Amino acid sequence: MANVEVKVPSPGESISEVIIANWLVKDGDYVQNGQTIAEIDSDKATLEITAEAAGSVTLKAQAGDTVQVGSVVCLIDTSAPKPKEEAVAKPTPAKSSAAPAVATATPAKPAASEQATATSYATGTPSPAAAKMMSEQGLSAAQVNGTGPGGRITKSDVLAALAGGFESAPVQARSQNRSERREKMTNLRKKISERLVHVKNTTAMLTTFNEVNMKPVMDLRARYKDKFKEKHGIGLGFMSFFTKACSEALFAFPAVNARIENDEIVYHDYTDIGIAVSTPKGLMVPVVRNVQSLGLADIEKEIATLAGKARDGKITVDEMNGGTFTVTNGGVFGSMLSTPIINPPQSAILGMHNIADRPVAEAGQVVIRPVMFVALSYDHRIIDGRESVGFLVRVKEMLENPERILFGGKSAEEILLGL
Repeated sequence: MANVEVKVPSPGESISEVIIANWLVKDGDYVQNGQTIAEIDSDKATLEITAEAAGSVTLKAQAGDTVQVGSVVCLIDTSAPKPKEEAVAKPTPAKSSAAPAVATATPAKPAASEQATATSYATGTPSPAAAKMMSEQGLSAAQVNGTGPGGRITKSDVLAALAGGFESAPVQARSQNRSERREKMTNLRKKISERLVHVKNTTAMLTTFNEVNMKPVMDLRARYKDKFKEKHGIGLGFMSFFTKACSEALFAFPAVNARIENDEIVYHDYTDIGIAVSTPKGLMVPVVRNVQSLGLADIEKEIATLAGKARDGKITVDEMNGGTFTVTNGGVFGSMLSTPIINPPQSAILGMHNIADRPVAEAGQVVIRPVMFVALSYDHRIIDGRESVGFLVRVKEMLENPERILFGGKSAEEILLGL
């Protein structure tokens, strides 16, 4: 017998232990080299463990166990006879390019590992990954349409169901059941909780607000969205406008792009902007690097790639570390106004909200315009009112006059006149 040890990979520096969130194989299963066999939760991200050889697996830890980084959690017997081809699970990495906070409604092709074992399950039976996600979201099998072989529910089916939403049951049809259920918090959720409380207790956090007339951006997007997608292969959304406008405003108000480190203020000559993404595991903030040098198409592509990785649980710690500023969009869920919490060690965060037709005054007339309320939460220890209000006004001006984004917040006339 030739056993290959499968060890827990390191999710990042300072992390010494993880939780086995889910086994995607059973004891004795035959696996392929490179196949995903387990998911692990750390206090920063959810990662996957892959088989390092083909063979029969022997599990050394159970789902829910806390294990040390580097410890052996599985053995693979490479001398085990290979079963018939149709019984072997082959790895098929999932792909996703969903925009932030909006899951795709089109079910992706289920992983081969789910396909291979689906024939032994009844219609409506979830895969291990799908069952875990359904438990976290409080979904029943009746609420999810299974598209896997034999009608099995895959992880992609659950994401599609969540994206589509659910109709509320009539009050008289609701169950009279008064039971309760308890679920252990994941390492990631516990870490998020600790960080949020820490920020509230250790920063002088304030929030300033403004409103943005979104008509210029919406008109620009309507005129060019088809050509933009044809040329760049990606849709033109609002996030790229906001991200680029924030990048330019950060150079105008560098304190908003700074952080406190011991008794020093660290200023950044670049803009690495985090984009908050809602995932089944909780809120994650992947970082778009060097936004100051990217065009709108590059920003859209990077956001789509990172958001897809976050929702699929494939985001790495490095892809979430090191941001200098964060943008969060609660508007996709219908939020009208909120006070976002700073993402440490950053000193500010911009909150976007829903776009609604509201009466505004223009040239002495009351007109209806699509308006978005925006909020900037900031650490008053290093950012004064002048910087916070000025930053938000600069973002507003660029969005209401998109050409200003090209000139660092100035208009073409101001550039021409050297102002």
